[in-house]
Amino acid sequence: MYSSRIRRTAVAVAATAMLPIALTACSDSGDKDTKAADSTPSAKQTKADDSMTGDEPFGPACSSVPKDGAGSFDGMAKDPVATAASNNPELSTLVTAVKKAGLVDTLNNAKNVTVFAPTNAAFAKIPKADLDKVLSDKAMLTKILTYHVVGQKLEPQQLEKGSFETLEKSKLTTAGSGTEYKVNDTSKVVCGNVPTANATVYIVDTVLMPKS
Repeated sequence: MYSSRIRRTAVAVAATAMLPIALTACSDSGDKDTKAADSTPSAKQTKADDSMTGDEPFGPACSSVPKDGAGSFDGMAKDPVATAASNNPELSTLVTAVKKAGLVDTLNNAKNVTVFAPTNAAFAKIPKADLDKVLSDKAMLTKILTYHVVGQKLEPQQLEKGSFETLEKSKLTTAGSGTEYKVNDTSKVVCGNVPTANATVYIVDTVLMPKS
């Protein structure tokens, strides 16, 4: 009888001694699982961040865009396209032309468009007498400027081989790959994929002329 009691007591003591060990093991396992779960989203987030590199502006002329302020890429992204262009010193002739044609509100109120924006140097390629004539003829100026606007936002990949209707109602063509594209085989994109609040801008080195 005493032997039986001794055995029961020994079993109870052993079980009591094992309980903290078991709880500790479960706690360690839970901590490991929690740490593993916590580390998984971080790894996924890192991969997602690494993949978000294809939406940035590209091209040699992008280096001349101000690093900060309203004329920077971040600043232009906050404003509608005509306002954004007015803050870029390389597009001052274009902005003057847009104002003369009365297209500021039209461009600023447009939804999801693409603008091929000629630089000052692009306008300088046109003989002064011819440029002055265009700037003084509102109908002709409007025709030329609206030819630079496509009624949809275009990704760089869409420019590889494309034909798009403009607001002027005739089409322009694009071709190229990577970071090098041309419009109508003559005008080179020198800073592309620039975001504004309502448009994507591709800055080009030659003024586009619609077929008369």
